[in-house]
Amino acid sequence: MAGGRGTEGLGASELVLVGGALVVAVALVYRVSGWPYALAALVVGVLGGAAWFAVRTDRRVRAADHEWRAEDAVAAGRRTLDELDAMTGTQFEEHVADLCRRDGCTEVRRVGGAGDNGADVRGRMPDGRTMVVQCKRYAPKAAIPARDLRELRGAQVHFGADVAILVTTSRFTRQSTAFAVDNGIIAIHRDFLGLWNNGTRLPVLAALNGAGQGDRRHRERWKRTYDDR
Repeated sequence: MAGGRGTEGLGASELVLVGGALVVAVALVYRVSGWPYALAALVVGVLGGAAWFAVRTDRRVRAADHEWRAEDAVAAGRRTLDELDAMTGTQFEEHVADLCRRDGCTEVRRVGGAGDNGADVRGRMPDGRTMVVQCKRYAPKAAIPARDLRELRGAQVHFGADVAILVTTSRFTRQSTAFAVDNGIIAIHRDFLGLWNNGTRLPVLAALNGAGQGDRRHRERWKRTYDDR
């Protein structure tokens, strides 16, 4: 994991502003009441300024910590597609679960295995909707048939989930893509999976559902690339 990032303190202009305000305040108190009150005002001002500085610094540190942790989570999720191809089915399911958590999904757990009723990962989307995820670690040159989408639709009904997602290391046929779009199933194919690994958020991919697999030439290049795998 990458190291935490520091944060800068107050800028020079901010320090000048705070110091100037304190001097003016003390001068006014001295003009009206004399040294004892001016000294008291100075002490109160210093303590107040120190407290304000501490709160401001703490907020900046927390903001910077949140930022680098988010970036670190993206970096940790980055894996080449070849690495995903080499995973076992269980490892791939765990990886997909981790990507969901990274993007703000909650109550995420891997449930794949014997008797999973068509669900490999379950949880909630960042907006609170329940989700069921099916993971298909197929060979890159393979294609997801429509029947796999129909099975996932059945799992969605079985679990009463608001959202169904199918994630694969391969691609979808035209029929399966159409079924996914018509039934509101989020279809994450190999191209989208590469984007997801590299930091694109799940809600963004969901908005692009049904796209991204390219034209006929793209599919031909895909086939040539993976023919020997």
